[in-house]
Amino acid sequence: MKISGAKIVVETLIEQGCDTIFGYPGGQVINLFDELYLSRDRITHILTAHEQGAAHAADGYARATGKVGVVIATSGPGATNLVTGIANAHLDSVPMVAITGNVPCSLIGRDSFQEVDIVGITMPITKHNFIVKDVRELAEVLRTAFKIAKSGRPGPVLVDIPKDVQTAVWDFEPKPDPIRPYPLRFASEGKLRKAAEMINNVERPYIYFGGGIISGKASKELINFSEKADIPMGCSLMGLSAVPSEHPNFLGMNGMHGHYASSVAQDESDLVIALGARFSERATGKKERFNRNFKIIHIDTDNAELNKNIISDLAIEGDIKDALYRLISMIDEKKRPEWTARIKILRYEEKSRTENALKLSHKDNSENKLTPYSIIDIISSHTAEDDIIVTDVGQHQMWTAQRYPFKKPRTFLTSGGLGTMGYGMGAAIGAYKGAGKRTVLFTGDGSFGMNLTELATAVTENIPLVIIIMNNGVLGMVRQMQTLFCDKHYSNTTLNRKTDFVKVAEAFGAKGKKVFTRQELETAAEEAFSCGGIYVIDCAVDCDEFVLPMIPSGGSVDSIITEVK
Repeated sequence: MKISGAKIVVETLIEQGCDTIFGYPGGQVINLFDELYLSRDRITHILTAHEQGAAHAADGYARATGKVGVVIATSGPGATNLVTGIANAHLDSVPMVAITGNVPCSLIGRDSFQEVDIVGITMPITKHNFIVKDVRELAEVLRTAFKIAKSGRPGPVLVDIPKDVQTAVWDFEPKPDPIRPYPLRFASEGKLRKAAEMINNVERPYIYFGGGIISGKASKELINFSEKADIPMGCSLMGLSAVPSEHPNFLGMNGMHGHYASSVAQDESDLVIALGARFSERATGKKERFNRNFKIIHIDTDNAELNKNIISDLAIEGDIKDALYRLISMIDEKKRPEWTARIKILRYEEKSRTENALKLSHKDNSENKLTPYSIIDIISSHTAEDDIIVTDVGQHQMWTAQRYPFKKPRTFLTSGGLGTMGYGMGAAIGAYKGAGKRTVLFTGDGSFGMNLTELATAVTENIPLVIIIMNNGVLGMVRQMQTLFCDKHYSNTTLNRKTDFVKVAEAFGAKGKKVFTRQELETAAEEAFSCGGIYVIDCAVDCDEFVLPMIPSGGSVDSIITEVK
């Protein structure tokens, strides 16, 4: 069957199980969009307000579903507008295929209109990328892109397609099934037995897990592993939602803004079992101090992460789900009463420190005053356990990570590695389009201002989205650091903006309400969660609310800050 390159792209996407694409049209992808129009009964294209929003939407779709997200943009500025979204997916290991148009092959390298070397630009932030200069290779390149994106440690792949390749004609032979990932690598039996021996012979083990548990579909195995050997668990930001927040062995996120009990328990352990985590500096703090007290077993599907940031005592490469399943049968079933008692004390100390910090920061002692935690508590009382929670980046992100009661994997979407302000709106749209679940976005006035134009997309698509703006009038996370470490020199962190977010929401066709008290938030939340559409709740928050605990950058658990007087 002889068809155009543009049609080959669309047919290959459908063949690979792609049902939804996000993007923005332009001259160098006009043929692709023509074929999408002709195939609109088989594949849906979501038009966003900006290509960055489209990239984040493909990211959110992938995180919420576990499938490969797909985004399309034209050449030049269309392609470069994808870069932040691609980098975000790369650092958080999100499977994505980004398809860009380019000028015809004869014009490449001649500074043609809207020509950039997007392959060269994105080489450091993709698992792989391609420029297809021969239509005969197009289908196989796209299949390979999907294969790479979802194999091993997932990530983004870019395919750049010049316009003349889209218009060229060639035989297309569809495949009956989506291409399979590369074969899994399984952990060495000998290394797993060594790990079991180490676990069986220590008194204070601690599990530190990351996003690899979610992408590796290993939540059940992780819980069984923890319960059999009675081992407390903590996680990175990316690991949140892998296990229910109320699980008795789960201490919460650790690291820079992690829970006190989780961070201290890790430090006091004699063995840390790291699972699908990369030991970023946000998690470790000062590396020379980090593992002074404990040995480390590190299991990860990506060999490049082993011994990269922290040297482990036993590094094991292999599929995380399989490794845990096999390891469970090798470890002893036991109780650790002394370690459990110590964990109980740490939990009590955390509660006491948190309550004291709240008293210091809320000197008016008003029970009706809005605080970050009260906002999250009220909103979570209206959500279902499979609703998808999305955040932007900043203080609201950390408050949500600390407080929200996650129940199921893939219900927490956030920008962990790149820390992208403006991620949330696109990701929320993509998450709903992929999972079909009601979505809640926690954001700040700074982050929301980055990509609020995607309200247009959300309204057009009639997405059931509740947006909670923690509005403190400042860039809160940076202001917090300026308070603590820069003698309160608030350089360019006080926004002084007059934006009325409720009127903005209404201008886009959404509903909204400004709230100042808990009672007002309760009323607004009831309306927001029953309206079925897009509802913006602008919550007034004190600009001096801090995210605590906090381990200063380059510090350690020894320098943890739990209150500010």
